[in-house]
Amino acid sequence: MAEIPTNLLPDEASPEWMNKGDNAWQLTAATLVGLQSVPGLVILYGSIVKKKWAVNSSFMALYAFAAVLVCWVGWGYHMSFGNKMLPFLGRPNISLDQKFLLDKAYVGYLPDGWLAKLGIIDYAGGYSIHLSSGVAGFTAAYWVTNWGPRTNKDRERFPPNNILLMLAGAGLLWMGWSGFNGGGPFVASTDASLAILNTHVCTATSLLTWLLLDIVFFGKPSVIGATQGMITGLVCITPAAGVVQGWAAILMGILSGSIPWYRMMVLHKKIWLLKQVDDTMAVFHTHAVAGSLGGIFAGFFANPKLNRIFYLVKDWQHYIGLDYGLQNGRTAAGLKQMGVQLLGILFVVVLNVFVTSAICLLIRLVVPLRLTDEELQTGDDAIHGEEAYALWGDGEKYESKHNSLHGVEEFPQAVSKEVEMA
Repeated sequence: MAEIPTNLLPDEASPEWMNKGDNAWQLTAATLVGLQSVPGLVILYGSIVKKKWAVNSSFMALYAFAAVLVCWVGWGYHMSFGNKMLPFLGRPNISLDQKFLLDKAYVGYLPDGWLAKLGIIDYAGGYSIHLSSGVAGFTAAYWVTNWGPRTNKDRERFPPNNILLMLAGAGLLWMGWSGFNGGGPFVASTDASLAILNTHVCTATSLLTWLLLDIVFFGKPSVIGATQGMITGLVCITPAAGVVQGWAAILMGILSGSIPWYRMMVLHKKIWLLKQVDDTMAVFHTHAVAGSLGGIFAGFFANPKLNRIFYLVKDWQHYIGLDYGLQNGRTAAGLKQMGVQLLGILFVVVLNVFVTSAICLLIRLVVPLRLTDEELQTGDDAIHGEEAYALWGDGEKYESKHNSLHGVEEFPQAVSKEVEMA
């Protein structure tokens, strides 16, 4: 046998339990996921809102990325994977010591949670990330709206300030999802490759479905609509990316591009609660609805053999989609899997409504949840003393008094002349 190259031999820096190729892919996948937020979401969110909120929206994506990272190493990692405090929650603790950074975390198996024991299928975080964020975002919007929604003018017309940059941010988000779902197995495997392919196929189908519906019912292909369809496709495929066949990914794309479209464009105007909550980014439809659909479709289309190579556990047979259960005489097992998927959705919804409500009520004791009417009217300049664009009016330069070198507001010459004439 040929000798193993010396650079692949285990040593103190590369212990025997660590595969260098897998570790390299995980570092790459993590970087791709990071690029989804910085600069992906920074660009996307900063461009999809009105010009007066461009800075605030971009900055929230940036500082949230920083804050979450600190929270994760401060206590979040142990609450997810540490010693149990509750059946669904670990004991908070700091994970900055070398024993957490240099030792293996978990390889080839899921954390010891009660939903994992029941056999829930969630390939790359459709429940814990997308469904969770959709419900949490909508719940937070509910509490903010309780203090008063935005002005009717802003709610009725909220055009993006830069569609080209919005598409650039959307593209970064889409391509970064290769790391999001491709990193799910924690190894550079055939299943990771399948997950990436399914991700792109489902997303492309969802985008085209949403676009087609816009053309049929509104007569024009909406770029914003295409972006929403892209997002719903990415969210929907996440819990099933590496455990369904390619044909199932296409069907999921059709459904993720049509069902959220119908809920957003038709039902949103008819359901009282949806009309009452000022959900600016439609996060309920793009994440809560699409994430739930992904969980349900994972329970229906999951292929037992693909589950085997993903979970790598002895009792892999109980991971079976209802579709395959009906085909193979295991209907009861398929129905049980669907029940577990629905139970997972219910649990995530209830947990996030409770926790997010508690956080919002605590924040309300310290600072108001809603800006004043004057701040809402002004936008970025009132909050940050900065604006996204240096141009104002018909191209005249505009400088805010908050960041002016002389500490005074400098009006364009054209405006000064109008004041003199008055």
